[in-house]
Amino acid sequence: MNRTVETRYRVKGMKCSGCIAKATEALSKLPDYVSAEFDLESGTAVVKGGVDPQTVVNALTKAGYPAEADEG
Repeated sequence: MNRTVETRYRVKGMKCSGCIAKATEALSKLPDYVSAEFDLESGTAVVKGGVDPQTVVNALTKAGYPAEADEG
């Protein structure tokens, strides 16, 4: 049984709803991905699902939005 967790990320380069759509599309291809919420103003994302944080970072960075897991 997969567990669903929320992980926060700092994401750079996202400026509009088109960026959100592109990032969401990249994440939707990951196994165990459930959903994501992006805050353009603060440059953060909350990703829900059982996806490994490094996999999320890699997917967002490959999509053009350098990211890192927010440890705090």
